[in-house]
Amino acid sequence: MKRFFKLGLLTLFVFGLPLILFAQEPGFLNLNPLTSSENFSRSLNLLFFLASIGFIPFFLLSATCFLRIVIVLSMVRQAIGTQQAPPNMVIVSLALFLTIFVMTPTIEQVNATAIQPYNEGKLSQMQAIDLAVKPFKTFMLKHTRDKDLALFLEFSQVKYPENYDQIPIYVLIPAFIISELKTAFQIGFVLFIPFVVIDLIVSNILLSLGMFMLSPAMISLPFKILLFVLTDGWNLIIQGLLLSYR
Repeated sequence: MKRFFKLGLLTLFVFGLPLILFAQEPGFLNLNPLTSSENFSRSLNLLFFLASIGFIPFFLLSATCFLRIVIVLSMVRQAIGTQQAPPNMVIVSLALFLTIFVMTPTIEQVNATAIQPYNEGKLSQMQAIDLAVKPFKTFMLKHTRDKDLALFLEFSQVKYPENYDQIPIYVLIPAFIISELKTAFQIGFVLFIPFVVIDLIVSNILLSLGMFMLSPAMISLPFKILLFVLTDGWNLIIQGLLLSYR
């Protein structure tokens, strides 16, 4: 629960909303009035915090590894042909916890460089926001293709920056998303191959036996599940996803 709480608070950084002060005890908000002229009032801080809750799903999909993981897991289920096993809730839950696992170093870096100094009064809100965005930009740049980044830089009519740190966040996020989509579909294609081979073998066997009315999918499903279980498929897939973000 503590990590979920921090993830919600980090949404304020990424989308430019004012920071909410953390109390000395973790898990509680410090809503005392802010005396600095650079900061918002107590009521505005509370209003922005409540409004930012709706941005959490958007942030989760656009600036983390959640998109790639949930697509790959969905394709695995489709390749096996089990339809609703595992159910959507299980896939989303697994993808969410894997996202937290992968993004923990980034979240800890944001906490050390932005949240804690801001809580101690060493940074203004805008300075904390700028420092909090940098770890997420570093993560996204690491997994964004140059081709996709150049596409959005060209159409945004932004002058090509001298270094990656100067790339605007509104250019980086869509480039990161389409890069994640391509990578997820590439992984999904590789995962489909062994299951398609099983379907072809079963179809040819049934055709040679003259069983035209028997559904090949019904016969091949147990063999695909058996193959997946014998190879410890979930372990291999999760291991591959985690290795892809190293």
